[in-house]
Amino acid sequence: MTPRRCPRCNQSYPAPARYCVKDGSLLVEEAGQPAGARAAAAGAERRSPRERYPDLPDGGADTIPRTPAAPPAPDPLKTLSGQVLDRRYRVASRLGEGGMSYVYRAEEIESGRIVALKILLPRLSRDPASVERLRREATIAMRLDHPNVCPILRLGETPERLIYLVMPFLEGEPLSEHEARRGPFSAAEGVPLLIQMCHGLQHAHQLQIIHRDLKPENIMLVPLPAEKPGGPQEFRAVVMDFGLAKERRAGSELAKLTATGIVLGTPEFMSPEQIRGKPLDGRSDVYALGVLAFELFTGHLPFPGKSAQETMIARLRGQPLKLRELKPDFPPKVEAVIGRALAMDPGERYGSMTELAIAFEAAHSPGLLGRIFKR
Repeated sequence: MTPRRCPRCNQSYPAPARYCVKDGSLLVEEAGQPAGARAAAAGAERRSPRERYPDLPDGGADTIPRTPAAPPAPDPLKTLSGQVLDRRYRVASRLGEGGMSYVYRAEEIESGRIVALKILLPRLSRDPASVERLRREATIAMRLDHPNVCPILRLGETPERLIYLVMPFLEGEPLSEHEARRGPFSAAEGVPLLIQMCHGLQHAHQLQIIHRDLKPENIMLVPLPAEKPGGPQEFRAVVMDFGLAKERRAGSELAKLTATGIVLGTPEFMSPEQIRGKPLDGRSDVYALGVLAFELFTGHLPFPGKSAQETMIARLRGQPLKLRELKPDFPPKVEAVIGRALAMDPGERYGSMTELAIAFEAAHSPGLLGRIFKR
């Protein structure tokens, strides 16, 4: 069967997959048509004009009725800039989009505060599961209160049934974009950021919230004021997007959203137990942060593969690459910390994000943690 790919991220999938697990896009076949459309088109081409148009008058194909293609309907979410949403927010520029939503910068009219609006796609507003997932994200993230996590301020719905989340606007860029522009980080640059992520995630874990979808796209780097003119730029790392987060003490209404054995998340960063659809605790996020750290310092994933499926299988069967084989000058003690975070057995990993943060501090620079959080 013809392989299929995501038109947005270009990830390849074997048939019969229909949707991209990273961003939810409808997969296309090699010819660029939606999955399954090619066979229908080929079948139509094999039929004669008379078979396709049984009422065709004599005169041949020249008399086949030709209906001009209707112009595509404008996407209402792409034309929000300059409008007022829900009589509360003056919408400015679009910041990004994903498989479920668009994100806009906006001004809260009453207070003048700049915020970010995450607006559910209209077609998903009619899907109870998608709406429930967004409401769940809001319910979970409204409880978060830490400098290294992004909370949700409110959940709203317009008279036109546009459902949206309001978040603080963070002046910065995703870690993924920062990496793509400047390349892998040194240990001195990356370890402080990882420690901050650990503390933000520990805050979530103490509230019984597991993120389940850690990846560079979900980490925002917010520039900090320089301590010395001309000194190196430092950042505050903020964990974003708790859309796949789940409370460990989930009630029956949450359990219905994630059927037993259904795998949610980004394949390249999943823990082995998440791939298997097993019950998760904070050590699954420890593993994902280990994958993120390996990629942060090397530009490569610790389990290579030609597809997301291959990397998932490698995590279940093999050992991760040695970081110092890719980067020989990397500090061996920091490599050892990442290696333990990537243990296949959760019992062999660090038991909490606090333990992981302390290990990073001890391996890299004693006293570093105190300097970071003294701000």
